[in-house]
Amino acid sequence: MQVEIKIDSSYVEPKIIIMTAAMTEDINMIVDKLSKESPQIISGSKNEKIEVIEQGDLIRVYANAGKVFAVTDKGEYTTRFRLYEMEERLNSNQFVRISNSEIINLKKVKNFDLSFTGTICVEFMNGTTTYVSRRYISKIKTILGI
Repeated sequence: MQVEIKIDSSYVEPKIIIMTAAMTEDINMIVDKLSKESPQIISGSKNEKIEVIEQGDLIRVYANAGKVFAVTDKGEYTTRFRLYEMEERLNSNQFVRISNSEIINLKKVKNFDLSFTGTICVEFMNGTTTYVSRRYISKIKTILGI
């Protein structure tokens, strides 16, 4: 694939032209990525204060007792979003759902332990662990290329 960039001050907005002999899966993926909206803001409350949470700082997002929590190295925040809303806001190339109640940041994962029969244990860089539910094991294996 050839990539060409032209700098021209007469353009007010960037313009992207894709020249190809045929529509391929790679071209569809590029168009998909280019047409997606930029990541949305995520906020959470901790100690009666609301803070903006950077997506890169998130380790995991999980639902428990009717609330959704966002975990970072700075602590645990309560969010006002539902888990499916968080999933829509998060970068799909970096975050993956591992159960009906949890989404993890793949860039914060230290390792995946497949030695447990019927499940996968996920260890994060901060030392905490969680488990992939059986329903999501094949999805995780596909992502990992196993």
